[in-house]
Amino acid sequence: MDGSQQQSGGGGRPYRSHLRPACIPCRRRKSRCQTAADNTACVTCLAHQTECYFPEDSRTSESPEPARRRRRAEPRASVEASGLTPARAGVRAAASFHGGAKANTSASMAGSGSAAMGRQASVPVSIAPPMSVAAMSRPGQNYHDRAEGPAMALGSDDDQHLNLHIVGPATTNDSQVLSTYLSGIPGATRSTRMIVPEPASCSRPVLFTEVQKRPVGVILNRSSSAEKLEIIEKLLEPHNEAVIDEYFRKVNVCLPLLDEASFRRQYQEDKTRISPALLACLYAHTIIYWQSSPTLSRYRCPESRFIWNLASEAVYSELHLSPGMSIIKAILLNIGGRPTTSLIGNGVLLGSAVSIAHSLGLNHNPLPWQIPQAEKYLRMKIWWSVLVHDRWTSLAHGTPPHIQKAQYDVPPPTIEYLRQSSTEANSSRFEITAKVFISLVALSEVLGLFLQYVYSVRRERLTTTDLELALNQWTEKLEGPCRRIVLLGSHLEINGAANLRLAYLTAKLLLQRIQLESEKQTEAVNEEQIMNRYSAARMTSEEMLMLIQDFQKDHLGDFWMAVSSFAFPSAVNFLLRCALETENTPEGLVQSHSFKIAHDLIAALRSHQEQHKWDLGDICIAQHAEIVEKILAGVAPDEQGGNSSSLDLQEFDASILDHVFPSIWDPLQNAFTW
Repeated sequence: MDGSQQQSGGGGRPYRSHLRPACIPCRRRKSRCQTAADNTACVTCLAHQTECYFPEDSRTSESPEPARRRRRAEPRASVEASGLTPARAGVRAAASFHGGAKANTSASMAGSGSAAMGRQASVPVSIAPPMSVAAMSRPGQNYHDRAEGPAMALGSDDDQHLNLHIVGPATTNDSQVLSTYLSGIPGATRSTRMIVPEPASCSRPVLFTEVQKRPVGVILNRSSSAEKLEIIEKLLEPHNEAVIDEYFRKVNVCLPLLDEASFRRQYQEDKTRISPALLACLYAHTIIYWQSSPTLSRYRCPESRFIWNLASEAVYSELHLSPGMSIIKAILLNIGGRPTTSLIGNGVLLGSAVSIAHSLGLNHNPLPWQIPQAEKYLRMKIWWSVLVHDRWTSLAHGTPPHIQKAQYDVPPPTIEYLRQSSTEANSSRFEITAKVFISLVALSEVLGLFLQYVYSVRRERLTTTDLELALNQWTEKLEGPCRRIVLLGSHLEINGAANLRLAYLTAKLLLQRIQLESEKQTEAVNEEQIMNRYSAARMTSEEMLMLIQDFQKDHLGDFWMAVSSFAFPSAVNFLLRCALETENTPEGLVQSHSFKIAHDLIAALRSHQEQHKWDLGDICIAQHAEIVEKILAGVAPDEQGGNSSSLDLQEFDASILDHVFPSIWDPLQNAFTW
């Protein structure tokens, strides 16, 4: 059918008329495009339930100015707003559809080496104005509305169609040269954004290109994640704000992910601009602190598992429809939630968060970049949180870490970096909690070396001496209360202090197990040295036991990383193995120091579980309590005064513990393939 054919009925438009070309979705589908007299959408889009718009439509501006004139003006205005000249910054994209058959031509990616996430492709759509500095500093802001104000270099609203995806280093220079050349040719722009470092910096330029977030054909209306959030808020009413208060009082001070002042301001002004998945996960994450809150504990706590299921559905929905900065924060709150029940699901989400972080260039040091300070600190805070979760989740799950040391150069946190977005920047409480967080990030870096040794196929470069030196150097750099927290287990009333102490003991026990296995693999096995290694590991396990026994109710209700729960079954499993390998009789097994520590550790965890509903001991109790009780029952005297045990430890192979205890809950042991 040619372009002269007309629709039947008044008010219709000619099919494929040059005056009214086919709508964009129909052009992509290569389908017939017809509109009825009383509809603004074509018949095909109505049938497919997709958004219907035409090449000359301008959905980002209500200005009566002709679309062609606006298209010419947008690239220049965007560059001027950024404060960078076209020669240095490239050209901010404003691709247009030029009618006829050429309207369906896709804009090429700026740099052939850059790959869009999933099946998303770089498309020539006009980019919306960047966020303001204040908006970018607010976590999860501008979900539905665009902020006004000074331009941001890299920020993009969650509700916009585009993300800025980093271009691979191998093609950055090629794309920079081409973009600079095209910037002088009218209508020949490319959708790229060059971030130029400060003149005094030795950092190389970083190039970003625009990619479409939303899958093709998915219309933008009320999202599934928003519906899940609405249900959660109904369940929490009227305590929604009290839950948020508890999050910032207990969690965010220990793992700073959100800017409290900006978040609260946005929540009061228009919380619909906050990512629904982020807010849903914040609510679900904080439910665990309900009973320890002076305010919330007076009321009935909603069903936490139902809320968690809704929050997880919101995350997966938003991850599919609009991945960006906010979804990374939502994922971190999700996988850091307690109690831990989804091992594989958490691993999948963490992998997605790391992938998106790399796509957005969060692994690069932003300090030398010519972008606002607020965005620099925001990007670094998100990266530190991703790094901490990646390291400790790898240890807990028994899987290699996603982040490699050689692939990021973000500087470690400092007091000054953290002070920028804190509402208590000048208080003594802020300084000590900030130091605890700084120590945790540094310890996570040391743990990264341990994991590199454990999972590396070739170990020529790292030795057990290198690992021990790294942990000792970290300990020596500790000062003030942080040193007492780590070495003595004191000052546990500080937010995050108990979590830091347990993290240190977990890393120390891992090191000692690595050293023990390494000693066993030497050609000339030194039995005295091996027994010394066993003794050192038992002492560390006993320190963990005494820490748990000293916990008060307030300590249990403080911040805890969810993956800390895996430290206890690993320690108990190791202790039982030590007892079985060093004792020859059932009576000797029960009387051994290793078995007593394991038994007392389970007893302490069970006591906290029953009295205070502390969930971090659930995994250890479920996996090891029964077998410890059976071992005790096996050596108990029977009614005739004899011994009911038929266990012959002289012929007992300690390796059968791998079958008795599910290895998935013992990542320290499961990681070794000696």
